[in-house]
Order: sequence, then C-alpha cells, then structure tokens
Amino acid sequence: MAEQKTKKTGESVEAFIDAVPDAQKRDDSYSLIKMMQKITGEAPHMWGPSLIGFGDFHYKYESGCSGDWFVVGFSPRKAAISVYLTCGLHQQFASHLERLGKFKTGVGCLYIKRLADIDQSVLREMIQISVKSLAKTVKDKAKANKKGPK
Repeated sequence: MAEQKTKKTGESVEAFIDAVPDAQKRDDSYSLIKMMQKITGEAPHMWGPSLIGFGDFHYKYESGCSGDWFVVGFSPRKAAISVYLTCGLHQQFASHLERLGKFKTGVGCLYIKRLADIDQSVLREMIQISVKSLAKTVKDKAKANKKGPK
C-alpha cells in the first residue's frame, strides 16, 4: 500500500506565511489562522510543504487505505486561498454557499481569492459545522469499533 505523502511536519507556519509573496494573502492567512485556531482550539501545523492544518484525526476506509489528516485547514496558493473542510461542500453547505460571496469550489475545498470577497461570518459557521460533523463521525466510529462486528 502506498505511503501517505502529505503528513504533519515540524516546519514553521509563520515562516511559511511570511514567505508568501502576496501581502493580502499573508494578511488573510493570519486572519484564517486566528479564526481556525479559535474554532478548533488547536495550534496550526504545517502539513507537507504548503498546507496549514488544525487538529488531526486518523481515518481508515473499507478498502484498508488509512492515514492521518487535519480537521480543518487552508493553503495560500498563487491563484487563491484553498480552504479545506472535511464534509461534503454541496450537500452540507448548500444554503451557506448561497450566502458566502465570491468563491469557487472543488471536491472538499473552497477557493477564495481574498477574505474581503466573502462573508466571513458564513465561513466561520461552515468551519464550525465541519469541525463538529467530523468530531461526531469520529466519535460514532469509535463507538462502533468498541462494540465489535455484528
């Protein structure tokens, strides 16, 4: 089985953000750190060379594939800031997306050019829901594993 490529590292989050060439993306990154840290209660950590994640959890699919990932995170990329949430964007957040503002989506990401383009209170709600949803999923799976096979 292939080894997971993106892992939590000991690299400095601050050094990474300070090296981002775009001043607005740097400012937005520090704002996202404050927001995500307050919501998760976790310190930011680098995951791989360009992702900033908060908290972590272990996952295992029925296929046997498993690994570790962050609860919520982001990456200040050249084209946009990628915000990573852990639950289905279009299913879980349809009404939020209608109110969010200017963004694009991927499978599990929001792509935001600048925080000024969106309603940050809506983003905050989405992050809170994502964090709570993942915590419930992890807790439910732990309970199921304790009960054993049926």
